[in-house]
Amino acid sequence: MLEQVAPGRYDAYEALLHALAGGQVWMLLWHGAPGDPDAQYGNMDMDGHGYAPCVTSAQELAASGWNRAHEVVDARRIADSLYRDHYGLWLNPHAPGGGVGIPWLDLRRIAGGLDRLPAGPLRVTDPAIEIPQFYALLGQNAHRTVAVRSLRRAWVQPALGAPYLAIGLDLYDNGQQAVESVRLMMQQSVGVVPEGLPVSTVELSDEHDPVAMWMRANARPFFDRDAYNAAPAPPPPSYGYGYPPPRHAY
Repeated sequence: MLEQVAPGRYDAYEALLHALAGGQVWMLLWHGAPGDPDAQYGNMDMDGHGYAPCVTSAQELAASGWNRAHEVVDARRIADSLYRDHYGLWLNPHAPGGGVGIPWLDLRRIAGGLDRLPAGPLRVTDPAIEIPQFYALLGQNAHRTVAVRSLRRAWVQPALGAPYLAIGLDLYDNGQQAVESVRLMMQQSVGVVPEGLPVSTVELSDEHDPVAMWMRANARPFFDRDAYNAAPAPPPPSYGYGYPPPRHAY
């Protein structure tokens, strides 16, 4: 899989991620031994982004000439550990061409499920499709769903797969009862979405989600309970209109 990865070959890169998710990696320890509380992985900096180097087999470990300690770990487990600190994983840095780097956002996908999270790099923009009936109904249902503070929206184009409309959820409470009420709110609203238009949700409190990050920085709420309650005489909501100017995608 590593040999097939090349710029623009998102299909080959996605196949590599799937192979990695089901396998192990040999992590290179810069300091200490496996199991030591003060053991440290190696650290690489590429264009200002941090990566932990590893190799993909015992044969590659021998070929690398690494003479310090190492540990063999489940790739999904190390992905879950590294992405939370915004560290990526660099595979076989000794190989011709320098190996392949897996950014932390893709480690997050490995940890959370490659089929559950969209394939990057993502192009995220303001939605251009006009579906005011859906936004109006969603806003009305959100007004009755006390867990919802505000809602935002974005159009997401994954590197692989169909584009979709993302609804950003800003909640007062992330408890089970609140989550169930929000799920019911979405079920009651998506019936007016045009057939064939995928709709997904993202929690705006997720500091690691690229769509949530874009929404927090670029999208203004189309439903905002706090602003509505603070206004002395709020006009009737006009959901689906007044988009901000297009901005650059991440």
